[in-house]
Amino acid sequence: MLSEKMQEALNAQVNLEFFASYQYLAMAAYFEAENLLGLANWMHVQSQEENGHAMKFYRYIHDRRGRVLLRQIQEPKTEWASPLEAFQDALRHEQKVTAAINKLVDLAIAESDHATHSFLRWFVDEQVEEEANVDKVIQDLKRVGDSTQGLFMLDRELAGRQPEAEEEDEAE
Repeated sequence: MLSEKMQEALNAQVNLEFFASYQYLAMAAYFEAENLLGLANWMHVQSQEENGHAMKFYRYIHDRRGRVLLRQIQEPKTEWASPLEAFQDALRHEQKVTAAINKLVDLAIAESDHATHSFLRWFVDEQVEEEANVDKVIQDLKRVGDSTQGLFMLDRELAGRQPEAEEEDEAE
C-alpha cells in the first residue's frame, strides 16, 4: 500500500501529466491554426504520450490499493509568438515534469518504498528522452531561423512522427 504522502504526490503527478497532454493539445491547435500541420502532428503525438503517462500513474496508484483523486486541470496557454517559442515552452514544461519525477523518486527513497522507486525508474529514463526530443526540434527551429522554406521542410519532416507502440497501447 501507498503512504498518504506518496499517494498525494502520485495524484499530483497524474494531474501534471494530464495537464501536459492538455498543453500539447493546445499547441497542436495553435499550429493547426497557423497551417503548420506537421508541427501540429508532433504535438498531437506528444499529447497522446502524456495521456499515456498519466494513465500509467493512474493504474499504478490503483495497483497499490491507493485512490486516484482527479483534480481540476490548469488552463493551458494557447498563443505563442512563434513555433520556436512554443517548443521552448514545451521544453520548460518537460523540465518541470522531470523535477517533479525526481522529487517522487526522492520521496520513494525516503519512505523505503521500493515498488514505487522501481516504477519511477521508467519515468526517469523517459524524461531524458522527452527533453532530448523537444530540444532537437528547438535546435532545428533555430537553424531554420526566419526561412519559410526551412520551416516548410521541418514541418513536412515532423508530419511523419508516429506514436510509439507502447504509447498507443496506453491511450486505449
